[in-house]
Amino acid sequence: MTTVDDLNRRVAELLAAYPPESTPRQDFLDARFDAGLAWIHFPEGLGGLNAPRSLQSVVDKELAAAGAPDNDKRRIGIGLGMAAPTILAFGTPEQHQRFLRPLWTEREVWCQLFSEPGAGSDLAALGTHAVRDGDDWLVTGQKVWTSGAHKSQWAILVTRTDPDVPKHRGMTYFLCDMTAPGVEVRPLRQITGEAEFNEVFLSEVRIPDAHRLGAVGEGWKVAQTTLMNERVAIGGTEFPRDGGMVGVVTEVWRERPELRTSELHDRLLKLWVEGESLRLVSSRLRQQLAAGAPGPEGSAVKVAFSELNQAASGLEIELLGDEGLRYDDWTMRRPDGVNFLGREAGYRYLRAKGNSIEGGTSEVLRNIIAERVLGLPSEPRIDKDVAWKDLPR
Repeated sequence: MTTVDDLNRRVAELLAAYPPESTPRQDFLDARFDAGLAWIHFPEGLGGLNAPRSLQSVVDKELAAAGAPDNDKRRIGIGLGMAAPTILAFGTPEQHQRFLRPLWTEREVWCQLFSEPGAGSDLAALGTHAVRDGDDWLVTGQKVWTSGAHKSQWAILVTRTDPDVPKHRGMTYFLCDMTAPGVEVRPLRQITGEAEFNEVFLSEVRIPDAHRLGAVGEGWKVAQTTLMNERVAIGGTEFPRDGGMVGVVTEVWRERPELRTSELHDRLLKLWVEGESLRLVSSRLRQQLAAGAPGPEGSAVKVAFSELNQAASGLEIELLGDEGLRYDDWTMRRPDGVNFLGREAGYRYLRAKGNSIEGGTSEVLRNIIAERVLGLPSEPRIDKDVAWKDLPR
C-alpha cells in the first residue's frame, strides 16, 4: 500500500531529476505523469499508483511548495473532470494508453458533445446519429453549448445508433477527433459578450470503431459516468474557508465600510453560513469520491453551488452600487476557459447566470435528488417504453 512516506520519496526523486527552475514546463508535466504522480488513484502506467485518492493533496502540496508547474485546470477541466474518468472506466487498454497521458499533460484539450437544440435537459432524446460503415461510423447531427470546442482536439460524443428502441437504449458513446473532416465549430455569444460556448455541426464525420467507448447501445450507461463526474467537478470545487464567491463578497464588505447597511449585513451572514455549509459538504463528497465513483449526491452539491454563486454575485453588485454595474470588457472573445474569480463584479454577475444551466439544469438535478437520494416517486414518463423514432419532435 502506498504511504505518505512513499509519496514524499517519489516527489523528492522527481524534483531531483527534473528541477522545476531549470526544466521546461512540458517536460516536467510529462515526467510527473510517468512517475505516477499525476492522479495517484489511477492505475500504474496511467499516471497513477493505485493509491488512495485522498492522498493526492500530499503530492500537490509538496510540488506546489517546490514551485513545480501544474497543468491548467481551467483549460483542460473537461478532460480532467469528465473525459478521463469515463475513459478509465469504459476504455480499452489501447484507449487508456492513447488518450490519458496527452490529456493530463495538456497536449490535447477535450470538449463535450452531449446537448442538442432538441435534447438538452432530456439528453436521451438526442438525434445525432451514427451509422456503421465497415470498421468506422459516420456521424451526422448538431450539438450545442459546447464549452471550449474552438480550442479542443478531442471530444466525448454521444450519438443515436438505434432509433427502433426506447431512447435510453439506442445510444452509443464515441471519442471524436475535432480536427476530422466534417466537424464545424461556430461560436455562441453569451450574455457576458464572450463566446466560450459553441455549436458544433457534424456532417458524416468518420469515427473508427476503435474510438467507441463502451458497447454499442450502451451510451446512456457510459454517459452517466461522465455526467456524475461533471456535477462533482462543477459543484465540488475545493475552496478554503471564506473562499470562492462568498470570499469575494466578504472582502468587499471588509474593505469598503461605507457600503454597509444592516440589511446587507444580514444577507451576507446568511450567505457566509451557506457557503461554509457547502464547503464542508463538498469536502465530504470528495472523501466519498476517493472511495469510489461519484453518486447522485453530486447533484445536490451542484445545485447548492449554483444558487450560492448567483446570490453572492448579486449581493456584490448591490454592495458596489453603480460601481458594480461597470463592465469594461464586454467584447467578443473566445477564451480558453472561465476565470470567474479573476474578473470584475459585472462579469461575475452575468456569468453566474449560467451556473444553474451548465452541467445539468437545477430543475433536472432536483428530480435526480428527489428520486435517487430521497427515494421519492419518479415523475410519470409516458415515453419510457416508446421507440425513439416514434417520439413527437
